[in-house]
Amino acid sequence: MIMFGCLLLVVLPLIGLVVGGYLGGLTAGLWMALGGLALAVLACSISVIALVKARHPR
Repeated sequence: MIMFGCLLLVVLPLIGLVVGGYLGGLTAGLWMALGGLALAVLACSISVIALVKARHPR
């Protein structure tokens, strides 16, 4: 689950950069890349929180 979140940290900003660059130029591409990075950090943090909550109590 964490590997999926870490993979998204690379993939989503690249997809945002390509799609934003194609649709609106360099500025839009950079904003879309930042949006993709924000979504990836959110997905990664949700998976880490789920992993921490799933561990056994000491």
